[in-house]
Amino acid sequence: MGWAFLLLGVMAEATSHVALRATNGFTSWLPSTIVILGHLIAFVFLGQAMKSLPVSIVHAVWAGLAIVTVTAISGLIYKQHLDAKVWLGMVIVAIGIAIINLGGAAHSH
Repeated sequence: MGWAFLLLGVMAEATSHVALRATNGFTSWLPSTIVILGHLIAFVFLGQAMKSLPVSIVHAVWAGLAIVTVTAISGLIYKQHLDAKVWLGMVIVAIGIAIINLGGAAHSH
């Protein structure tokens, strides 16, 4: 269940970050509400994930996947397209996350 909570936390965080642009400096109430609730929900899910997964793994996966997810969603919603070097960096982050999870740290508490 920890991994499901972690993925839900990543999605809540990514949604929150993407909505941040639309807040217009927190003067628009709907996107501002999405940002605040998104962060709160993300931390609730991350707290649940940490009940069964090590903090280091949760944080590494959360940060890495949030970066990639925010970038992908921003490309879809805001038409922000990045060059190949940036996407290569994202792939390197994803590989790093995979290596961390394939190591024994995910199973030590």
